Amino acid sequence: MTTPLAIAQLGDPVLRQAAEPIQDVHAPWVQTLINDLLNTLYQSKGVGIAAPQVASSHQLLVIASYPNARYPHAPSMEPIALLNPHLISHSNTRVKDWEGCLSIPGIRGLVPRYREVEVEYCDRHSNLQRQVFTDFVARIFQHEFDHLNGQVFLDHVESVYDMMTEQEYLRRIVNAE
Repeated sequence: MTTPLAIAQLGDPVLRQAAEPIQDVHAPWVQTLINDLLNTLYQSKGVGIAAPQVASSHQLLVIASYPNARYPHAPSMEPIALLNPHLISHSNTRVKDWEGCLSIPGIRGLVPRYREVEVEYCDRHSNLQRQVFTDFVARIFQHEFDHLNGQVFLDHVESVYDMMTEQEYLRRIVNAE
């Protein structure tokens, strides 16, 4: 595997910018960025990553849910790249659950998210796709989609009491299950 890309950390202005649409899905730099995002994601033990997190302010995110040390109960799915994604609709039901972020290491927050979302996006082959995501995968999408709009999960935490360190999260939440 190649070296993962450097992940922008909270405070880096790129994380607070609205990302630009991708004009040419077939451009070599876009395909390389998709591959680099996947590599960075797997080597970082994440389940999703957005281009702004690697200092590329473009509307691209990758979802690749799989059980790992950071998310031991994550469902397995084939990784997908979503270019220029749009949220089409969402359920009325919102569910609170714990989130972390590669750009905010060491912190977890209890975040309310829609249980189900319908999204439209262009895949890496420039095919228009429409898909419904539910539960954990819907949460990943919403988390990464926020990055394209200059937001991070901490913007959605309702109380400072809904945050804890990663170490405490693993001890209290993951190991208690």
